[in-house]
Amino acid sequence: MYEYLEKYRAYLQNERYYSPHTINNYTKDILEYLKYLEQDNITLTNTGLNLARNYAYTLANKNLKPTSINRKLSSIRNFYRFLITQEVVKSNPFDAIETIKIEKKLPNYLYLDDLETLFNSIDQSTPLGVRNYCLLELLYGTGIRVSELCNIKLHDIDFYNNNILITGKGNKQRYVPIHESLREVLITYLNFARNELLKDSDEIVDNLFVNHRGGPLTSRGVRDILKNLVNESGLNVKISPHVLRHSFATHMLDYGADLRSVQKLLGHENLSTTQIYTHVSKEKLKESYLQHHPRAKKGE
Repeated sequence: MYEYLEKYRAYLQNERYYSPHTINNYTKDILEYLKYLEQDNITLTNTGLNLARNYAYTLANKNLKPTSINRKLSSIRNFYRFLITQEVVKSNPFDAIETIKIEKKLPNYLYLDDLETLFNSIDQSTPLGVRNYCLLELLYGTGIRVSELCNIKLHDIDFYNNNILITGKGNKQRYVPIHESLREVLITYLNFARNELLKDSDEIVDNLFVNHRGGPLTSRGVRDILKNLVNESGLNVKISPHVLRHSFATHMLDYGADLRSVQKLLGHENLSTTQIYTHVSKEKLKESYLQHHPRAKKGE
């Protein structure tokens, strides 16, 4: 059984291009399941629906969070799908086990006024200020993930067609458009700030964004920059790269973009992942209704 797990790990790494963190989580979940089978001398080839149900029941009795249970079941379900392709088993007993329904929380996002305050508070007279302004503009202007931002190389930017090649999860690539003002901000950063930040560095860096020492900017570095920007702006808001991603999606939908387009821009595989942002837009619709409908205002 453990031999198949090693093959599965190699498959996730070499063919699916999963991150080490994701692979380790999958492995941990599957190892836990294999030890469960060993207790009753059960092999992978003689498992069935009853055993899958019993294991799901065992997980539920451990007082785990529903998200943790769903992740563990998903890990095992995907492992069985791999075993089917390897002709180790003929069916997947976990396909019949339903995941626990979890109420999706509305994602945090920034209001336009807060974003304007944030942009206006950045001092663009210094190389770091120009870089920070460009970084904020790119995160909010495209909705890309922080890992995608840090992976952008100079050759990924196409100023002629006004787009950037983004490498997302699983090394999947997509083009995201950039609007004219973002294009100008990028050109200013490249022609002025980036060269200044690189002048004292001996390292050859192809990454778009660099730190104050001229090295590649990391995800942790981006988060620290955003927190510092908020502190300097005086805003009382929580910010992170993901909050800017949520803000991008929410504002796009609020201003009339269709769900499919936003899905493509965000790099979501499934439309259901993008649909959570429609709930945010519905909140805005409700707010507008309560504010402007004559009968709704009578109760004030």
